[in-house]
Amino acid sequence: TSEQIEHLHRRFKQLSQDQLTIRKENFDNIPDLEFNPIRGKIVHAFFDKRNLRQESDGLADEINFEDFLTIMSYFRPIEMNMDEEQLDRFRKEKLKFLFHMYDSDHDGKITLQEYRNVVEELLSGNPHLEKESARSIADGAMMEAASICVGQMGPDQVYEGITFEDFLKMWQGIDIETKMHVRFLNVDTIAHCY
Repeated sequence: TSEQIEHLHRRFKQLSQDQLTIRKENFDNIPDLEFNPIRGKIVHAFFDKRNLRQESDGLADEINFEDFLTIMSYFRPIEMNMDEEQLDRFRKEKLKFLFHMYDSDHDGKITLQEYRNVVEELLSGNPHLEKESARSIADGAMMEAASICVGQMGPDQVYEGITFEDFLKMWQGIDIETKMHVRFLNVDTIAHCY
């Protein structure tokens, strides 16, 4: 809505410090991201050209307000008047954004190493969990994903990674539409964003 765009424009101006573009370092001013273990992946996603719908590979050095709106559109809430086809497209867009966060080498697959890196980052804030435990968790989760995606594997088979189609299967039945959205708050009350 025009009101949401106004809110986002004020947020953009806060982040960019009234400049025409935002750079990665502008995200350092967001306290809520400071302690997020996958902060780097979140910031990276804002500059990923795949998410900006520009190209299939690479990172932008900076984004303008239109780019910012493109990224924020992945987080818009569902609309009540959407038909099944629109809801399906909407869901796939959100999941594609998440897929790109995991697929850090942009090869169209989430490899065991990429998956392991994300799990280790997520678990890095837990002082009671060692790296080897995080790797074991990542390996187990990846094998579970492989079994969901391709069925039972033989002992001599190697799973090369999760494709986007596999990723869609894994997220089947999970309500991403209402979990991945932005709440529009009064920007003036969020003083910590300056």
